[in-house]
Amino acid sequence: MTKILITFLFSFGFSSYGQTTVIGLTCEFKTNPLVVNANPRLGWQLMSKENNTSQNAYQILVASTPEKLNTEDADLWNSSKITSDQSQLVNYAGHYLSPGNKYYWKVKIWDQDKIASDWSAVNSFRIAFDANQLQPVWIGAITKEKSNLPVGRKYHTATYKKEKKEAMINATDALARRSIMLRKSFKVSKTIEEAVVAISGLGHYELSVNGSKIGTSEFAPLWTDYDKSINYNIYELDKGTLQKGKNAIGVLLGNGMYNMIAERYSKFFVSFGPPTLFFYMKITYSDGTSEIINSDETWKYDKSPITFNSIFGGEDYDATLEQPGWDQADFNTENWKQVVIQQAPTGKLQPQTTPPITIQEEFQVKEVNEVEPNTFVFDMGQNLSGFPKIKVKGQKGQHIRLWVGEGLNEEGRISQGRSGKPYYFDYILKGNEFEEWQPKFSYYGYQYIMVEQINFKETKNSELPTLLDITSNFIYNDSGEAGTFECSNPIFNKAHELINNAIKSNFQAVLTDCPHREKLGWLEEAHLNAPGLIFNYNMQKYIPGIMQNIKDAQRENGLIPNIAPEYVIFGGDFTDSPEWGVTGIVLPWMYYQYYGDSSLLKKYYPVMKKYVDYLTSRAENNILSYGLGDWYDYGDHAAGYSKNSPIALSATSHYYFGVELLAKTAKLLNKEKDAQAYQKLSSVIKDDFNKEFFNSETKQYGTSSQFSNAVPVFMGIVEPEYKADVMQNLVEDIKNKGYRLTTGDVGNRYLFQALARNGENETMYKMNNHYDTPGYGFQIQFGLTTLTEQWDPRKGNSWNHFMMGQIEEWFYQSLAGITPDPEHPGFKHFFIQPELVGDMKYVKSSYESVYGTIVSEWEKNDNLTTYKLEIPTNTRATVRIPVNSTSKILIDGIPYKRQSRMQNNSKSFNFQLGSGKHLITTAN
Repeated sequence: MTKILITFLFSFGFSSYGQTTVIGLTCEFKTNPLVVNANPRLGWQLMSKENNTSQNAYQILVASTPEKLNTEDADLWNSSKITSDQSQLVNYAGHYLSPGNKYYWKVKIWDQDKIASDWSAVNSFRIAFDANQLQPVWIGAITKEKSNLPVGRKYHTATYKKEKKEAMINATDALARRSIMLRKSFKVSKTIEEAVVAISGLGHYELSVNGSKIGTSEFAPLWTDYDKSINYNIYELDKGTLQKGKNAIGVLLGNGMYNMIAERYSKFFVSFGPPTLFFYMKITYSDGTSEIINSDETWKYDKSPITFNSIFGGEDYDATLEQPGWDQADFNTENWKQVVIQQAPTGKLQPQTTPPITIQEEFQVKEVNEVEPNTFVFDMGQNLSGFPKIKVKGQKGQHIRLWVGEGLNEEGRISQGRSGKPYYFDYILKGNEFEEWQPKFSYYGYQYIMVEQINFKETKNSELPTLLDITSNFIYNDSGEAGTFECSNPIFNKAHELINNAIKSNFQAVLTDCPHREKLGWLEEAHLNAPGLIFNYNMQKYIPGIMQNIKDAQRENGLIPNIAPEYVIFGGDFTDSPEWGVTGIVLPWMYYQYYGDSSLLKKYYPVMKKYVDYLTSRAENNILSYGLGDWYDYGDHAAGYSKNSPIALSATSHYYFGVELLAKTAKLLNKEKDAQAYQKLSSVIKDDFNKEFFNSETKQYGTSSQFSNAVPVFMGIVEPEYKADVMQNLVEDIKNKGYRLTTGDVGNRYLFQALARNGENETMYKMNNHYDTPGYGFQIQFGLTTLTEQWDPRKGNSWNHFMMGQIEEWFYQSLAGITPDPEHPGFKHFFIQPELVGDMKYVKSSYESVYGTIVSEWEKNDNLTTYKLEIPTNTRATVRIPVNSTSKILIDGIPYKRQSRMQNNSKSFNFQLGSGKHLITTAN
């Protein structure tokens, strides 16, 4: 029976018995942001007890104080009543907003019956400081000129590394590698209205005021290419943080990616300079006056108890060197030294709008083994990115070393061979009864911790320190989670868990490939996994940071390198591969699709265009023949460069993909000349691609591999008359291989989505519902807690990679059916079209869109299928559910009788739903 899609407008009577409430106010997608640009965009969500509620009009008030809003005195902007259903990305259109100042706003709406809501709660936003206000002065312990730090970013061979390491250790002044403490004391004589801090400590800093840590960030500010951009952070100090009389500011500095030193394990050697600090604090008093405290020559410094710190090598702490009260007002700085004014980093100072890295979870010991006398290995139960926290007691000067790693060797000891060695944490006791410590400037990917020469719990040997307790801190970006997914299939549930633990582990300042060996932002992961990332996490403020790093990394000739920030230049295909560089085009387009925000397309259009023009310059007859291809494709061969599929097919298809999206972007931005030119170019590339790679007799592409056929289908390169044959060949290959895939890092998404979008979800289900390699089930059976770099963990290096996690898109968009509408970006209108596959009994999923929570749940019981759906207020959805000719359909308790023969013969049923909670049942 031919599948016929019937679109039926199912309307309900509108009701306004319950008033609509305005909630979820945001400015630039953040709640009460501490820093936004001068032209902010406002948004809000709506909540109603009634179904089918929408917005007819809105009114916004913006004021300089919350008190003014209480009397509706909008001294900055009163939008008046504006007839519009827009409730996201509303442009501020009021008076000038002064840099550094805080403003307050509220909104009310009128619903479809023109009934007004109450005013929302008052929210706020602060405009970023400008350079004239900050006038940054950078201070530290030693100047760059005297530090003898290395320059250059070329990849270093093993021989070069050895020579460079020895040269650095011998030539570099110790102050250039050492963590330092800086402090400034000052007096306050008036009542404080507010105090706002802008700070950038490079590589990383920890800020305290009067002995109390400010903020919850770890590893702040986030990494950038410091030659191009430098983040600073904003803090509003709580009332009572500063006090009348003496006060003190304390800043601890560490190396981070800013100052990569050549000791222990290191992926590369590069330094932008010795640790350095910029600080600015504006104190506003209740009498209207203000005072500025900034970084200058009056600050003092001393060496901190952190005697070694390296992002790649670990951290050492000597508690005997602590100076209690060093960051408090009455501390004696007689033995401290005056800071030096340092050469400012060359990058542009900019406010960090990306959420910070914080400690998100803590894990207790799951199992402990004494592998030899006084040497203990702790299984923390979860592979993660982070660092341990210890509680110890012992004699002054006793030493504890913590080795961390993903796996164990045959003797049950820590093994770091696959993840970068040596890496460890050292702690020297000060001799108090109880001491607690955790690192501040280094993290690693690990599940196990080994501690040698200790007592555990009980002091049996007084010559050894006693470890009383140990935990693992899991750190990742504080963007927040956006989605939930659960189903009746145990493999899919566990795969979802493994993938997300790997995502979190690599959800750092950049989307790292692994949290130990490299910690680099390989770009292909960002676009190939973007749908899954967006469904699971609030990426609204994270993706713009990726795009800024891409802009900073782009070369003058237009090349977007494979990693950003580009701290090290690997050269060749590891610097220039189209599947990686095209992220600069695909990612802002996806951002527009999922969030309805075209700002990244506007801002980075020159980057996108410049990259396409670069690819064009490298093409011969519109064919590109270089790159990594389908990296880590699966087979008997060693993982690495694409072996199953032609490199040129991969590179050229991504060239086409980039040009096609650039043409769409140009059209969206009303750049008609560019739109026509790039649309013409995409057509030419498509024609030449088909001439080069398509066999019209076999109806196969390239080597007839799964990648070769799936990519042209996904990207729309296949001519319509051949698409069914190409799909059939693709599916036959999967079947002939026992429903196993052969694609890799690049090809997985295209294979998964070529199947999902072309009626082959049953094939997709069979291909992933097993416990063999290649597949998620084998990793589950292997006992892992994160996704690994290779399908067979025994063959790969990292056990904490998310690059193979593209199935998340299928979980949300196919099994749950939550799908954005390209014609209405941002989920203003969207589709819910769940796929009921295999022997699955239920799916439960939700996604927090910018308009509110979308829920899609279904459950099969014998001949009855129940769908529970939730559509956010002020949005609508087109729902498609599978039916047969005898199905009885109830929508919110109302029977629906199909009238025509066409409707009776259809295998699916489409209808429109307005906002609210809906219950649909079908009975056969």
